[in-house]
Amino acid sequence: MDETIDAAGLLEVLRRRPRESRTIVAIAGAPGSGKSTLAEALVDGLNARDPGRAALLPMDGFHFDDRVLDALGRRARKGAPDTFDVGGLDHALARLGARDEAFVAVPVFDRGIEIARAGARLIPAETPVIVAEGNYLLLAEPPWNGLARHFDLTVRLDVPEDVLRQRLSRRWQGYGLSPEDIARKLEENDLPNGRIVAARSRSADLVIAPGIWFEK
Repeated sequence: MDETIDAAGLLEVLRRRPRESRTIVAIAGAPGSGKSTLAEALVDGLNARDPGRAALLPMDGFHFDDRVLDALGRRARKGAPDTFDVGGLDHALARLGARDEAFVAVPVFDRGIEIARAGARLIPAETPVIVAEGNYLLLAEPPWNGLARHFDLTVRLDVPEDVLRQRLSRRWQGYGLSPEDIARKLEENDLPNGRIVAARSRSADLVIAPGIWFEK
């Protein structure tokens, strides 16, 4: 049975990890589950007490470009498992785990323009905790299941679909989408992707209670 923990408890687990070794933790969950918020809060919390202790690796940086998705006929399903460069993410995780380079440059997705910026973040070798976050980090099917060997700790966020719907609606309202466009994105993309996460992910070491955050 998965062990349940809150965000403050997870922060303490990561604080106890030895600084001389590297820990790669995977934070997984459906779109709108709060995984990005949690991952950023963990990194900020770790660095607040011990600067340089943690860095963030978002899966979204490995989105295929829209032009590639247009050529593949998959633009409407952007965010589905087959619209990511899983091999690139696998390679980045391997380099981070090896810790034999001064730094590893990783891409970061710019949601404002829907483009991943290559080399937008440098993760130094001396940073001991890497917090990777993304929908499909625990997906139990090829090629995603090949990522499992890189993770020292896995965490899943379980959030009911009605809550996801509310959160995602607010997100897209913030980007100025019309009610019709929001409804289409939810029903044709975001919620189907969330169902994939729920139905096809492997179990995690820890399950975190949604909506419980902590002070830095």
